Amino acid sequence: MKSILFSHSYFLRFDPKQWALGQPYPPLGTIYAAAYMRENDYAVSLFDTMFVSDPEEVKAALTQSKPDFFVIYDDGFNYLTKMCLTNMREAAFSMCKIAKAAGCTVIVSSSDSTDRYEQYLNEGADFVIIGEAEHTLLELTNHIENGQSEHDTIQGLAYVKDGKIVKTPGRPVLKDLDSLPLPAWDLIDMDAYRQTWLKHAGYFSLNMSTTRGCPFKCNWCAKPIYGNRYNSRSPEHVVAEIKLLKERYRMDHIWFCDDIFGLKPGWVKELALLLHKENIKIRFKIQSRADLLADEGTVKALADSGCENVWIGAESGSQKILDAMDKGIMVEQIREATRLMKENGIKPSFFIQFGYPGELKEDIRLTINMINELLPFEIGISVSYPLPGTLFYERVKADLKKKTNWTDSDEMALMFSNTFPPSYYKQLHKYVHQNYHKHLAKNSLVKLINNPLSANIKSIRKAVSVLYHAPATLIEGMKLRKLEEA
Repeated sequence: MKSILFSHSYFLRFDPKQWALGQPYPPLGTIYAAAYMRENDYAVSLFDTMFVSDPEEVKAALTQSKPDFFVIYDDGFNYLTKMCLTNMREAAFSMCKIAKAAGCTVIVSSSDSTDRYEQYLNEGADFVIIGEAEHTLLELTNHIENGQSEHDTIQGLAYVKDGKIVKTPGRPVLKDLDSLPLPAWDLIDMDAYRQTWLKHAGYFSLNMSTTRGCPFKCNWCAKPIYGNRYNSRSPEHVVAEIKLLKERYRMDHIWFCDDIFGLKPGWVKELALLLHKENIKIRFKIQSRADLLADEGTVKALADSGCENVWIGAESGSQKILDAMDKGIMVEQIREATRLMKENGIKPSFFIQFGYPGELKEDIRLTINMINELLPFEIGISVSYPLPGTLFYERVKADLKKKTNWTDSDEMALMFSNTFPPSYYKQLHKYVHQNYHKHLAKNSLVKLINNPLSANIKSIRKAVSVLYHAPATLIEGMKLRKLEEA
């Protein structure tokens, strides 16, 4: 039986912000591919880089498993890998060279390698899989095992032939997601993930995917793996995996890492009914859109299913900026979705994006006002990040210099010319966070004054924190104004 050592290139230790947060998720895309190859008679093993300190550590895994193929297969469901951080790219290059020196056929599948296949082929990869990869990987390895040296009939592939890079036509996306085996969860050192979660969050969360792709056309959003199509697993298939994870790994919580959860009409309500029928109680968080959550029936079904937190791409409080992004949502829909979620016991959280071309001080003010008014449960602030394959990238690529990716997820560097310099947006990030926490504290203080009998240690601490956040906001605001004037 031929063997494959799978790995991925996300090293949590190389991302200081995420390492401090301590909430890692297993490489879901990687273990999907491993399960599929195992189902097709390959011996599979995993070198999980999540807690690894140095890509050189792959040598021991290669020595132990002596694989025929070494496959770097990044998790295409995780936004951290979609960002294509340079720390991770360099680690991937190192592992490619090490595996190549060990005599493996080296295959890479990732968002970054799909966009930069030439670089990966120059750094030791024999093949780069373009786009969705399970079927391409099986066809390629079978091809090689059968002694065939011509690969031009394999869709979704890049490789070097006669000194030149060949890229074959793309492969159609997989429509029947239920046809894939459940991920190879048994390859994961689950105790390492569990202990990290319990230490930092007090509960254990695992990740699941119910869909692939996103049909919406936000012009800054790159979709190099699953594209603009939207295909969904059946609710029955999803519930079967939830049961397995609860019984086998005793997880407390799920992150459904789909770009858009439950877009298919009636899907969320069917899931809620099945969970109720099976007497499964599970807490989970999802990603969705404000326009989809401006419907009370959908929000109620999510709440009935166990959803406790929804992240939406609010992005901006300025309709002008939302329209420029081709978001297809209205600021009023963000307000309505937030209201409905809070009324149904779901915590709304906002992704916020500053620095989109054309954004002026007034647009920034509108965004800050929206945050202060709606008081989401959490906010995630970024600056506009150009990725190849997007309309946004094409608009700003002339302003990009050598730097086209962040080193780690906390870098927050604006990589193109805009209304304000990069230092302004880094300071804006600090100011908005302090201002947000000040308003949360003020809101808690008002609640405490109006209903003192509801007080507990947590609510008192939050209310009292206004004494810290109010002056801190003032200081960060002064620094921001200095950068505006400069």
